[in-house]
Amino acid sequence: MDHSAMDHGATPQPAAMDHSSMPGMDHGSMNHDAGSNTANPPVGSLPASDGAGERGYDSYGIHPHMMDNAPAWQVLFDKFGIERNRDGQNALNWDGRFWFGTATDRLLIKSEGERENGGGSDAKVEAFWSHAVSPFWDLQVGARRDVGSSPKRNWAAVGIEGVLPYNIELQATAYAGASGRTALALKAEYDLLLTQRLIFTPELEASLYGKNDAERGVGSGLSTGSLSLRLRYEVTREFAPYIGVSFERKFGQTASYASDAGASRSQTAVMAGVRFWF
Repeated sequence: MDHSAMDHGATPQPAAMDHSSMPGMDHGSMNHDAGSNTANPPVGSLPASDGAGERGYDSYGIHPHMMDNAPAWQVLFDKFGIERNRDGQNALNWDGRFWFGTATDRLLIKSEGERENGGGSDAKVEAFWSHAVSPFWDLQVGARRDVGSSPKRNWAAVGIEGVLPYNIELQATAYAGASGRTALALKAEYDLLLTQRLIFTPELEASLYGKNDAERGVGSGLSTGSLSLRLRYEVTREFAPYIGVSFERKFGQTASYASDAGASRSQTAVMAGVRFWF
């Protein structure tokens, strides 16, 4: 699975795109940073209720000490758990981030990937300067490194992260690498509150590449697409076990590379883990 695009957390924080603390970026309302990944809504613009009960500033990952634009930090793992595919193979799967800075400017580090019980792995690490360009959108400039079992790749990166209408959280990042390589990663998710603590999160991801990279099994054009459906229960705002299912499909030359290697063009997996932040 190509984890070359995004993450979750708590919900936006004022004036910066904190994908961990905002309604629409809080995976319970679009929680990424403090439970979700989302832009930071201006103080006073947050809803008094999310429709499932009073949640308050804390439910969006917005703490009083963040509202004066003072430096702050957060660690958020939107996903951390085990996936089991239809072939009976298990893999550790994670999607997390760390940020340090103010509501307008931050250092943002993201990591996403998986490690199979057989030893194979595929992951990426990204580092960005993230700048709030509006109350709900951040501009991100930085670099990405692909790691794991396949050859390593380095990329320059520029992207945006924020909240669309109806609290849909979106991440879009463009990449440029050595030998004329280019890529685009897209990620969108939505938190549907079934109750004040039970949250259903559909998530879509897609990866596109400008040219073939046979060593990593990546073809040009639309490479991979995935859909995950997760149901989590917030024991506390900071700790939420989840269960779910994911569907992934390879396309074009990427699918051909997989077939040549004896791998499946599509994969279905069940997942269980925990979402947490501090």
